[in-house]
Amino acid sequence: MSASHTLKFPNQEFAGASKIELIQMVLALRAENLKIKTESELTITALQEKLAARDAELEKLIKKDINMTANQPSSKQPEFNKKTSQDSKKKNKKRKKTHKGRKGAGNQPKLEPDIVNNNPLDFCPACETDLTNQTVVETVSRIVEDIPPPPEKTIISKEVQERKWCPTCKDVVSSVSEVALPGSDIGINALCLMAYLWVVSAISLPGIAALLNNFFSMRLSTSGISKMMIRLAGIMESVYEEILGDVKGGKIIFADETGWRVKGVLWWLWVFAHPRAAYYFPSKDRGSIVVEKILGSVFAGVLVTDAWYAYLKIISVKQTCMAHIMRKIRKFRDAYPQYYSIIIFYKKLRLILLDGERLQSMRKEIGEDVFQRRLILLKKRLRDLLAWKNPNSVLKEVIKKVARQKKYILTFVEHEGVPNHNNFGEYIIKKGVLKRKVSGGSMSEEGVRAYAVLQSISQTCHLRKISFLGFLTKSLIHYIRTGKPLLLSQYESQLQNFKKVAA
Repeated sequence: MSASHTLKFPNQEFAGASKIELIQMVLALRAENLKIKTESELTITALQEKLAARDAELEKLIKKDINMTANQPSSKQPEFNKKTSQDSKKKNKKRKKTHKGRKGAGNQPKLEPDIVNNNPLDFCPACETDLTNQTVVETVSRIVEDIPPPPEKTIISKEVQERKWCPTCKDVVSSVSEVALPGSDIGINALCLMAYLWVVSAISLPGIAALLNNFFSMRLSTSGISKMMIRLAGIMESVYEEILGDVKGGKIIFADETGWRVKGVLWWLWVFAHPRAAYYFPSKDRGSIVVEKILGSVFAGVLVTDAWYAYLKIISVKQTCMAHIMRKIRKFRDAYPQYYSIIIFYKKLRLILLDGERLQSMRKEIGEDVFQRRLILLKKRLRDLLAWKNPNSVLKEVIKKVARQKKYILTFVEHEGVPNHNNFGEYIIKKGVLKRKVSGGSMSEEGVRAYAVLQSISQTCHLRKISFLGFLTKSLIHYIRTGKPLLLSQYESQLQNFKKVAA
């Protein structure tokens, strides 16, 4: 008799069943119960395995998203100084305004006018009554700044150059026109404006062509503009090399890289910079070969980077960008709010960095002996933090990421002027990021090389508070006269001499 049949059996039939039949019913029920229990356990185990696999895949996706988005450029404020979710709960007390507005705020005083326009009132603007015979009650004036209207046509000049026999050189020599480059039919002013629009304003070549046509009545093709930029970059190559020498001689170098496209193929635009110079370099590689090519195998200064492995290959003192690391920890914390230990780890690491900044600024005040003792204690706090007992799986991965950069976390404390973030490098590379978003990259290797050369010069001029247009114009005139462009150091020297004479 089956168990299902037994369960459906009328109660009165149990009374008439024999002892052997009752025992058979009980055994059948027990076997059926065991079978159901076994099948249920297998089903539960299979569901638990599927759930665990799904949780593992979800956690993998969360970590992947954190690692991808955590390297986005940070703001100028260090990551560990930003308000956390706990900090936002605190009420911010309003501080009384005790300082004056920043210098330069508001409208600046206008210069003396070049022309004076009188606007007579001959008719009433409301009822059109004739007011020509009425006495002027008062006059009001205002200063207006404007630009000349777009020219109806470009200025076209015919450059006539004399050629004469030089008895000293024993050769026929020619006079020089400083209006345009040798063999070019585009003037220096237009050429420099194109370079400014291309690198400083990040306008695409079609955009530059349209602007020149609409505002200056100058018709140029994008191919023609591209060839002029490539030629201009070739002329300014010695200035590009000068900037590289300035960068390599810096005590602190900030380095970063971003993706670039050359005919749709992935390249990389690197930047190496310090507060007075920025050197952009395009390459197919993103490895250490580029870093060694630019800085050499040994660099005597401090290299501040975002912890990309390529920078670790050269011999130098290094500082890891803690903004990147702290951003990753914040994302892990937000993704796993159930793990309070991540919040505690984040706060303790942030406090170590803040204490490091404080110790760096107090070095001269407290003396070298006290500084070294406190530095040892600070490093011990970092080691103890990384030796966290029994971390959960997520915190374990966070600690692993931080421990990988342990040697380069507190470098800034021992070196004056070195920050613990690479915000300056990210600020410099943003010029390239903006240009890539507007233009989508370059159509030739010569084009990306030209962009790197001109952007290096433009950004270096900006850092030194020099007019890029002014320097480029002077440098090209110098090239026409001598065959060599004017270097930045020579231009700065000329400016200093001019200021001394003017004073």
